[in-house]
Amino acid sequence: MIDFKKLAEQYRSELLDRVVPFWLTKSQDTDFGGYFTCLDRDGSVYDTDKFIWLQGREVWMFAKLYNTVEPRQEWLDASVQGAEFLKRYGHDGQLNWYFALDREGHPLVEPYNIFSYTFATIAFGQLSIALQKATAHPQPLPKGGENQQGAKIVSGGNESPSLGEGIGVGSYEALASEYASIAKRTFDIVLSKTDNPKGRWNKAAVGARSLKTFDLPMILCNVALEIESLLEPAFLQKAIDDCLHEVLDVFYRPEIGLIVEALGKDGNLVDCFDGRKLNPGHAIEAMWFVMDLGKRLNRPELIHKAVEICLQEVEYGWDKEFGGIFYFMDRLGHPRHELEWDQKLWWVHLETLISLIKGYQLTGDQRCLDWFQRVHDYTWNHFRDADYPEWFGYLNRQGEVLLPLKGGKWKGCFHVPRGLLNVWKILDELANR
Repeated sequence: MIDFKKLAEQYRSELLDRVVPFWLTKSQDTDFGGYFTCLDRDGSVYDTDKFIWLQGREVWMFAKLYNTVEPRQEWLDASVQGAEFLKRYGHDGQLNWYFALDREGHPLVEPYNIFSYTFATIAFGQLSIALQKATAHPQPLPKGGENQQGAKIVSGGNESPSLGEGIGVGSYEALASEYASIAKRTFDIVLSKTDNPKGRWNKAAVGARSLKTFDLPMILCNVALEIESLLEPAFLQKAIDDCLHEVLDVFYRPEIGLIVEALGKDGNLVDCFDGRKLNPGHAIEAMWFVMDLGKRLNRPELIHKAVEICLQEVEYGWDKEFGGIFYFMDRLGHPRHELEWDQKLWWVHLETLISLIKGYQLTGDQRCLDWFQRVHDYTWNHFRDADYPEWFGYLNRQGEVLLPLKGGKWKGCFHVPRGLLNVWKILDELANR
């Protein structure tokens, strides 16, 4: 029998005592603004380039903590300084968000990646909500511009308030309005790009095989709810309906009981490397987004369908020999061309924990709880670093650490803290029933 109270405390403590302090103290660039994400095992910086989607994720994470855990000024400050760096340097002036910048903010990679846009959307949306809350209870920084760790606060925008002088109510209100506008305008751009996310940076030859991929409708399920308060109800409803249709009626294939990563533009299965590709982690993550939408819309049938798909994906993706969930698979059982296909990745397992415990919370399905315990044991035994804060990201098939890094080009302040936060809150609710 699971002790929900004890388990909730395990997740809470890991989040607030180890993981969040790691990012708060190790990742903030106090000279140029924004965040370092290329952090070694002990948190030392090994590369100073800044990747927009990870910058946006960290802005979002600190704002989310402020909004859902407690209004700590240090979290708000960390989020605002990252947002100011993004606002000044992260886009081309038309809210086309670059993929990568150097430390000072000079563009390195053009805005080809749609996920730079989606994470900018939720970053500015979540932070605008935090600043609206802060308007009622402003807590100015002390003179001299230092946060609670004694680190200098840097403001990246030319017209932005100087955070070192303290943020007053008027400044909170102005920033909240500005950030909400950035989020809404960026979301409009995202929706305009759904048919060709890479735009002029698409490498496909003219007339080449045309595929559409699962990743964008999957993430839009989450983005729509993240900025719900900023959207008109009718607009929001259409966005939600479109996302649910794509995820559950198009990319979910009842003939195989799984979600595929790519389809032909006509919605049919395609027999090629990309068309046969399965990514269990993506599919499982999408299911907790769908569960949230089902709850928001008061549609229990969506929740139950998401739970069934989640369980099918976990069962299919689980490595029966070594444990853990495969990164990539082939729906016809052919070899994958990605060398990392059999690796075990941090985000896959953390997203699976969210989906399983949320499925149990919303339906009481014992299968969800049984699988949660199994994935929990594997995840905590293999990804958690007992000697240094934050978690490893990359294991080989046998569950051995491949890379000791805690952050890089693809891993930042997101899946570990978001996973711990979500699971903690659900376990806490279950403990108090």
